[in-house]
Amino acid sequence: MNIKTLFIALAAVSMSVRAEAQTAKVKDPGYQFTDVKRLPVTSVKNQNRSGTCWCFSSLSFIEAEVIKARGIKDENKYPDLSEMFVVRHAYHDRAVSYVRRDGCMNFAAGSDFGDVFEVIKKYGIVPQSAYSGMNYGTELPVQGELDAVLKGYVDAVVKNPNRTLTPVWANGFDGILDAYLGEVPATFTDNGTTYTPETYRDALGLNWGDYVGFCSFTHEPYYEPTIIEVADNWRNSTSYNIPLDDFVAIVDNAIDNGYTVLWGGDVSEKGFNRDGLGVLIADNQSNTGSDQARWVGNDPAQKDTTAAKLFTEEEVTPESRQTGYDNKSTTDDHGMHLVGSAKDQNGTKYYIIKNSWGTKSKYEGYWYMSENFFKAKTLNYVVNKNAIPKDLRKKLGIK
Repeated sequence: MNIKTLFIALAAVSMSVRAEAQTAKVKDPGYQFTDVKRLPVTSVKNQNRSGTCWCFSSLSFIEAEVIKARGIKDENKYPDLSEMFVVRHAYHDRAVSYVRRDGCMNFAAGSDFGDVFEVIKKYGIVPQSAYSGMNYGTELPVQGELDAVLKGYVDAVVKNPNRTLTPVWANGFDGILDAYLGEVPATFTDNGTTYTPETYRDALGLNWGDYVGFCSFTHEPYYEPTIIEVADNWRNSTSYNIPLDDFVAIVDNAIDNGYTVLWGGDVSEKGFNRDGLGVLIADNQSNTGSDQARWVGNDPAQKDTTAAKLFTEEEVTPESRQTGYDNKSTTDDHGMHLVGSAKDQNGTKYYIIKNSWGTKSKYEGYWYMSENFFKAKTLNYVVNKNAIPKDLRKKLGIK
């Protein structure tokens, strides 16, 4: 199956107007979480000042798939895949598409989950040790200048001042990527074995046709592939549109059977805060520096606006989900990795979410997202097809 039929866009963190005005965040009034099931995953990474959550979350998900498929028990043998290898190739493909469409598409840092899988299928993948993509002198990604330079370059090409494009404009674009991120290795050695990016991909042992995307909206027919219309879905990737109950059931079945979930959705909500909390508080409102700061603010000493009890959350229906999507109160913000389930002291269900904002947070890089928040603010997710309940998988015709 073509991967384009499996995934939907995830606008990671493009520098948009809506990100400029942050929602006032609430402070944790005293949640106490107990993990019900937490699946093995690789360490928390930090995308820092880059709009690449779509890649960090996707590779975290793929790493977890490798751990499960190989039955790896020793954390020292967990895979560590190169985010910037994917980012570099994705930028190239996007530039070609942008120029072919005369600039009539989004060209920004944010992208979609399908981007990652397309890049891996086309170009392979390498470990972090073979390609860090940090060629400009900082320890963590700082890509504002790179993003601006790339956008300026493709816009100049789109203007076509010669009236005929030269055959080398893409080489010039790749030269910028090489300068900032470094040249991609043709071969490399890992644990004593020499690989190409393609042979390393194959050695991971995954079936790249096993991954399926899902969404849940009322404006499209259920149980059919659909395209979510967001700016960063430049590949026009699709997901199966399914009812809300099925949408939740797949995730629960995945966790119960040892599969993690690649999550995309809205974090610009006052109930998604620096305390590692994601809850659906009533009266949500639309909301410099790091990716985290754009969505939850810089100040760790936020004013406590909560009562000394746990929040009462909104109820979620298919209609309320659709309203949020249509009126833009549910926005396409961020990608993360759903890695387990938990409950609070009242027995309310939560999902454990691995983020890519480093470990300087209450739960060292993890968030607890309530089921209601998940229902309301998830745009899409990706799972291994073997994580789908058998009856639903049969109904969708997924073999």
